[in-house]
Amino acid sequence: MTSPDSRPLRPFGTVGTAVVTPFTEDAHEIDLDAAQALAAHVSEHGNDLIVVSGTTGEAPTLTDVEKIELARAVRAAVGPEIKVVAGVGTYDTAHSIDLARAHAELGLDGLLVVTPYYSKPSQAGIIAHTTAVADATDLPVMLYDIPGRTGAALAYETLLRLGEHDRILAIKDAKADLLQATRVMAETGLAYYSGEDGLNLPWLTIGAAGMVSVVGQVAGDLEKQMVEAVDRSDLVAARDAHNRLAPVVEAIMNHIPGAVAAKAALALQGVLPHAAMRGPHVPADADQLRALAAALDAADGVPPTR
Repeated sequence: MTSPDSRPLRPFGTVGTAVVTPFTEDAHEIDLDAAQALAAHVSEHGNDLIVVSGTTGEAPTLTDVEKIELARAVRAAVGPEIKVVAGVGTYDTAHSIDLARAHAELGLDGLLVVTPYYSKPSQAGIIAHTTAVADATDLPVMLYDIPGRTGAALAYETLLRLGEHDRILAIKDAKADLLQATRVMAETGLAYYSGEDGLNLPWLTIGAAGMVSVVGQVAGDLEKQMVEAVDRSDLVAARDAHNRLAPVVEAIMNHIPGAVAAKAALALQGVLPHAAMRGPHVPADADQLRALAAALDAADGVPPTR
């Protein structure tokens, strides 16, 4: 399937997960074996896209070498039908270019480029930064618009400009401006991916290609059911999947940081051996773990805790 300007409508698949980064118990090193096991797990449970070194993957705490090793390991762990995208965006254009070029040798399917954070550049600065990163390799690019973390949103005119670039194919949106997105989708070939789990169904109903989820590593099968229901115009079934996902989204996204909750949930389900975090994150405490386990065990269609 292609869009009016001949770009693929779903350039990065449909059900994507921004996976956590498993560490050794002291959090000093990445546990690459656990990372590969997690990648295999999510690919077997509804996901056709894996994003590494995102916010949920604690990317700000990873060294460049660790990011490259992680992306290489995950790429090796899953078959070619699973797309693997790596986060390479930083607040430094030169650093982001270096990361993009280093990842270009790993057989990945694309790069995730977040709006430069902390610096709060102008829209002209954002365009220059993002274009420079996109020009650095031949890999397709997914933008990441998350003003709550970056302090700077992608403006409508900026999205139109970036949409003219041959390798900028999609946006992971955590801004929740569905009206702006409707206009951008109508006027460009950019594909949208929901970046906020509670809004996955609304995004799909206005034409989003899919999602890049946190909850997908815990409940990917349900997210796939929702996508498939929307694709066949079965809104009743889509709402049913959405309603079953809602308590899981609430438990993972609304009480403690998503990276902490997702890693704890995977440990509770037996997918990960433990839930070690790197600072400034701290692991979930006993009360939080009990509440999370209760929510997962009560959810319909979600693997239970062990």
